[in-house]
Amino acid sequence: MRDGFPVRGADVFHTINRLRKLNFNKRALEVMEWVIRERPYRPRELDYSYLVEFTSKLHGIPHGENLFTRVPVEFQNELLYNNLVIACLDKGVIRRSFEYMKRMRELGYPISHLVFNRLIILHSSPGRRKMIPSLLNQMKADKVTPHVSTYNILMKIEANEHNLENLMRFFDRMKRVQVEPNEISYCILATAHAVARLYAATEMYVEAVEKSMTGNNWSTLDVLVILYGYLGSQKELERIWDIIKGLPFVRSKSYMLAIEAFGRIGELNRAEEIWSEMESLKGLKSVEQFNSMMTVYCKHGVLDKASRLYKNMKTKGYKPNAITYRHLTLGCLKSGKAEQALKTLELGMRFPVNKRVGNSTPWLETTLSIAELFAEKGDVENVERLFEEFHKAKYCRMILGGANPDAETYSLLKITEQFQT
Repeated sequence: MRDGFPVRGADVFHTINRLRKLNFNKRALEVMEWVIRERPYRPRELDYSYLVEFTSKLHGIPHGENLFTRVPVEFQNELLYNNLVIACLDKGVIRRSFEYMKRMRELGYPISHLVFNRLIILHSSPGRRKMIPSLLNQMKADKVTPHVSTYNILMKIEANEHNLENLMRFFDRMKRVQVEPNEISYCILATAHAVARLYAATEMYVEAVEKSMTGNNWSTLDVLVILYGYLGSQKELERIWDIIKGLPFVRSKSYMLAIEAFGRIGELNRAEEIWSEMESLKGLKSVEQFNSMMTVYCKHGVLDKASRLYKNMKTKGYKPNAITYRHLTLGCLKSGKAEQALKTLELGMRFPVNKRVGNSTPWLETTLSIAELFAEKGDVENVERLFEEFHKAKYCRMILGGANPDAETYSLLKITEQFQT
């Protein structure tokens, strides 16, 4: 603009989308206020919808509603209404959003699938989940065509609950209504089957992920790192890691996932190389970084290196958490130090564990490995105590499903049917 080039709507569109992804809401609102005030072009409905969206996010729903009434009447249409409903849902004001949805039906404005996506997410907790079928029925009554993102949300909810059967039910429904799965859909499916130890099925879904990829999406690449670690494919893991390192920016999280994946397939030296690279390029700034290398050492019983890493972490001022001690418990058991393992387990249980961590796959897999080692030693009491955690996380169905000799065959038959339709 300083060079005399005109500002177009497309420039503003890309700027706002970028600012939204970075969560720079204040800056986005400043941009939109400038557009409305200076009018580098004639404002459109999209510009006013952005203005309402970021005003609501920064100053609250009442300010957004007040602004809505002052928008020119010709722009108070479906786009503006949908954005106002989404703003209400983002603030958790569900009843108010229902009132606006009712008003939209009266005016004959179509409701966006994004509105129902938000509603499903808001009702995804165990206490509210019984409302989801009603939301899907309302979606159908409003003649809102489910988007692939809607099915991805529904499948992810079931994957988080370790309910492979219900996950596949939603995937089958998506195929029946001819909604084309995307790379996110296949990532959810592949990960769920990997966690259930159905590796042949996982491999087929991983192929589908690779075929459906659109560009080098870092989140998809991170998932592929995890999946090739499960499948034990060092060649493919190296290939994906090379692609990630070629991106303009590599997150610390990507380094941690690569360390764990190489550790999973037994490549400790490679995991240590990536750890050193992360330390020099990113710095060690969190306990999660230390835990990523800790899990590698402990899975393979290299307790001396895990202990040195633990001391280094404390020296740098990072406090170990429940995950740290759970890994160290496994390392002690793998090293034949049962008494030290019990003390470490008890120490870790003093730390609070939120539901997200308690339901996470790395936590549950580590806990399962510990339970198996306790079972080998005949320690029934501790096995039962750990299985209480599996019960709360509904992980038992995944353990039993993966152990069923027919589960792999059944899942492959289901996949064959899906790819034929």
